[in-house]
Amino acid sequence: MPNSIVLGTGSYAPERTLTNADLERMVATNSDWIVSRTGIMERHVAADHEATSDLAAAAARKALESAGVSAADVDMIIVGTVTGDTPTPSCAAYVQNLIGARNAFCFDVAAACAGSIYGLTIADQFIRSGMARRALVIGAETLSRFVDWTNRETCVLFGDAAGAMLLGATEEEGHGLLAATLRTDGSMTGILGIFGGGSRRPVSPDMLEDNGNKIKMRGREVYKVATRLLPEVVAETLAKAGLSPDDVDHVICHQANQRIIESALDTLGVPREKCWINIDRYGNTSSASMPISLDEASRAGRLKRGDVIAMMAIGAGMTWGGAVLRW
Repeated sequence: MPNSIVLGTGSYAPERTLTNADLERMVATNSDWIVSRTGIMERHVAADHEATSDLAAAAARKALESAGVSAADVDMIIVGTVTGDTPTPSCAAYVQNLIGARNAFCFDVAAACAGSIYGLTIADQFIRSGMARRALVIGAETLSRFVDWTNRETCVLFGDAAGAMLLGATEEEGHGLLAATLRTDGSMTGILGIFGGGSRRPVSPDMLEDNGNKIKMRGREVYKVATRLLPEVVAETLAKAGLSPDDVDHVICHQANQRIIESALDTLGVPREKCWINIDRYGNTSSASMPISLDEASRAGRLKRGDVIAMMAIGAGMTWGGAVLRW
């Protein structure tokens, strides 16, 4: 049975940046407060003409280019997103058309910030079963369209971007994705989400008036859950792969909050310098942040053949997961 390996990576962020200084002029906040609590200094915001599929397609093209693979040779496209262009069709279908991947079947995964790690694990199963040879896994979000810019607790956190991973089959023993763990706890749906605009609370004047279509978050609860569950799922996944935290060369993770990342690393006993951190430049880009981090670390020459990479992400649902791969 083949294993799946990362053939190429890509990422894209909109040109416009929104700095903490910009936010100081928009809402009652200040840069020192934002940095001390989140680590964020700026975030990217999509232009009016850019939809989530545009960001995703740009990242996908870069992943294909880095792998030297044609879009026509892609068998499947998975997009992790909660901010698709439309409720239906899927964002992945729009991406397929934009990049010319005419032979790929496509679907979205709505696992919030864990979307990319869910997509990675799903694609791995298709490759292992032989149903796909090459799979594009993309995390892409335009969260700026769903932020309440009057709420200083949430508007400072989120940004727009996309990251992509092209997976392929390998017969080489001990390389590629070694193990993964996915988890969901639906009892925590209320602590983070966009609770209006669906079948439970359809679009209406009342829903729009109270910003029901904007991100709502109980920050302290999210922090407590994330700092407990992320190190647990990484340790469990490492054990599945027959490895320990001491074997980890790099950590590639969802960039939700720098304090969450540092807490998880400290609990695992993994030195902070092993983790690629870019939250200062992007903010929380949800499903996009993990593949963006992988792409940046790869292009910076940080990842060497044989390196063990631990991955982790957590988001609304609550959904979370861990993955371990050998580069």
